[in-house]
Amino acid sequence: MKRILCAAAILLASLALAAPAQELSTEQLEKYLNDKKVFFLDVREPDEVKKLGSIEGYVNIPLGQLEKRLKEVPKDKLIITL
Repeated sequence: MKRILCAAAILLASLALAAPAQELSTEQLEKYLNDKKVFFLDVREPDEVKKLGSIEGYVNIPLGQLEKRLKEVPKDKLIITL
């Protein structure tokens, strides 16, 4: 799990705030895992998620579908994506 967290943890800003993206350390990401003000978004394809696994609580919306499914992404939360 730590390998996944380190390799793919990128912090995206809330869509409402449109802040710049920044990388998170494993320790920083672990602090967010129980935060109700954070939305975890996995933009990988389903076969990648199946092969590599994911983190409990992440919502999978493949990058190619993201524009069509933006209504599923909250605008009032910080977004952390894989």
